[in-house]
Amino acid sequence: QSEAATGHPFARYWMHNGYINVDNQKMSKSLNNFFTVRDIAKEFDLEAVRMFMLSVQYRNPVNFSRDMILQAQSALERLRTAKERLAEAQSAAGETDQDAAFLAQLDEFKARFCEAMDDDLNTADAIGVLFDFARAANTFVTEPRGRAAIEAGYTLFSELTGVLGLLIREKTDAFPVEATELLNERQAARKAKNFARADEIRDALKDMGFTVEDTANGPKLKKI
Repeated sequence: QSEAATGHPFARYWMHNGYINVDNQKMSKSLNNFFTVRDIAKEFDLEAVRMFMLSVQYRNPVNFSRDMILQAQSALERLRTAKERLAEAQSAAGETDQDAAFLAQLDEFKARFCEAMDDDLNTADAIGVLFDFARAANTFVTEPRGRAAIEAGYTLFSELTGVLGLLIREKTDAFPVEATELLNERQAARKAKNFARADEIRDALKDMGFTVEDTANGPKLKKI
């Protein structure tokens, strides 16, 4: 029906994942450890759940636990941070001929990612490639770089994460007004070289559940 409605194939590949265990026990109603996607969505970011599911090769059994989902959320944030840094670096990029090594790495990352996916959709290894990519990107953008290399890195990172359905939605952080005002006050204190006050504000923000990341484009709040 969907193909008749859209004119496009519904799916090209069908996979059946391994059994799902909950805290190392088989999921079953008799053990009262049964849950639905709707249940999970009330507690977790579904993109983190996707990250968790992809971290295991689909033929293997999956052991679900809240700690594992939280670890997946943390891992997803590391990838998101790398993508954000590549995006931010584009505004400060210039012209340089010192980017050949990074551009060569991009070719390597794409080849390794494709090799992993060609290996019976080995998403676990593919995610491993993404983390290698993220580490290389984070190191690369610590210094002024050429625009072409930065854009190529951002485009490829978006493409590869998109294959896995990750980082598709732009993250929209709605920070409390009080936290934003404190961030602005901290920036003013730093400009006035009142570093003691700036440190006090950083600690206050930490107590509120936020950390401050100082970037070339100014300070940014991040949830802890």
